[in-house]
Amino acid sequence: MTEENETQAGFTSIPMNKVLIALDFDPTARKVAEAGYSLATALGAKAVLLHVIADDVYFSSLEYSPITGFSGFSNSDYTLMASSEGLARASEYFLESTMNHLGDETIQVIVEQGDFSEMILKAAERTGADLIVMGSHSRRWLDQILMGSVTEKVLHNTSLPLFIVPTKGPSPKKK
Repeated sequence: MTEENETQAGFTSIPMNKVLIALDFDPTARKVAEAGYSLATALGAKAVLLHVIADDVYFSSLEYSPITGFSGFSNSDYTLMASSEGLARASEYFLESTMNHLGDETIQVIVEQGDFSEMILKAAERTGADLIVMGSHSRRWLDQILMGSVTEKVLHNTSLPLFIVPTKGPSPKKK
């Protein structure tokens, strides 16, 4: 649509130059990354991959496998993730592996530590993102009451468009 046609239609397009894709270690992270990257490519925008470490004690506990959705780690690598620095390195490796999977070395990768929604919003502002891509997990009702929904918090605290990828169910198969 040309600029003249847009004005006649009563709207003006907003350029999307940067897309922030927030990923966690859930098995569906690859699905979110692929959907976000496809959207960025379709918009002619740069992609930024973000992972937030909210609580390194939680992630490094035996109750949680921080690399559930990522096959790039061996059992011996769990000990590396017992510290904040180790978990940050593992997160960077996870994002770099995702970048390599997407086949685009121009993708920026960022690891932040803090509250999930707060760090996503700060990273979006700092990178100049025009759009945020996130996955939406189906959580148990008790988790929802106690922790709230990160996606919902981001949605209510940003003026940026949010592209939410439903992560329930299997990832689409490559042809």
